[in-house]
Amino acid sequence: MPNTKSAIKRTRSNAKKEQVNRAVKSRIGTLERQLKDTVAQGNKDAIQSALRTVTSAYDKAAKKGVVHANKASNKKSSLTKLANKAG
Repeated sequence: MPNTKSAIKRTRSNAKKEQVNRAVKSRIGTLERQLKDTVAQGNKDAIQSALRTVTSAYDKAAKKGVVHANKASNKKSSLTKLANKAG
């Protein structure tokens, strides 16, 4: 249990940041799953659109510090390979 005012405030702000970060990661996971489903269907235009959306989401997450920049880069690369192989 925090004792000082600053520790109490830090606990509150950490809880808020945790919720935001969880939402961003959840959205990325959803977009990634949608891309993989689209690849399975084989629609080239939809694949490129989904890839663009996932790539953008990873860039934004890395910019905010939710995901490490290298992880975002690696994920974008592997998803691009997947999309190029399908389309």
